[in-house]
Amino acid sequence: MNPQPRKRSWCDDRGSISMFFIIIAFGMFALIGLVYDGGLAQAARSEATAVAAEAARAGAAQIDLARLRTTGITQLDVPDAQAAAADWIAAAGLNGTASATTTEVTVTVTIDHPTELLGLIGISTITVTAEQVARPRTGVTEPFGGAP
Repeated sequence: MNPQPRKRSWCDDRGSISMFFIIIAFGMFALIGLVYDGGLAQAARSEATAVAAEAARAGAAQIDLARLRTTGITQLDVPDAQAAAADWIAAAGLNGTASATTTEVTVTVTIDHPTELLGLIGISTITVTAEQVARPRTGVTEPFGGAP
């Protein structure tokens, strides 16, 4: 004699734990990916900031010496400042832009950082950008901070 098949009621929830587990596991994986790749993106942002600051300082060192010697006014040699900053970015192997005026150098560095875990859910890169500005300074007239 064959037993009669059990009828499923509308409140039968067999298999629902599997779907719940899949959803929670996906959410946890996405959270772990955000933390891990977010940390790597923060490290890339630190690198971009450091390179931008160094490039800006290199550009700000390009003072128009002829003007400084004849007038005592500190101004940048704009083409040299821009070229020095751009050369620094290129030497670091990164992408960026440098612009200069007679009073300051502005450098923007961009890094497209590939993701490791988030790539599995369709986020393949995280773009970080840093901008730094440097101005030329000559001589030391007072101690750092203004007090002896």
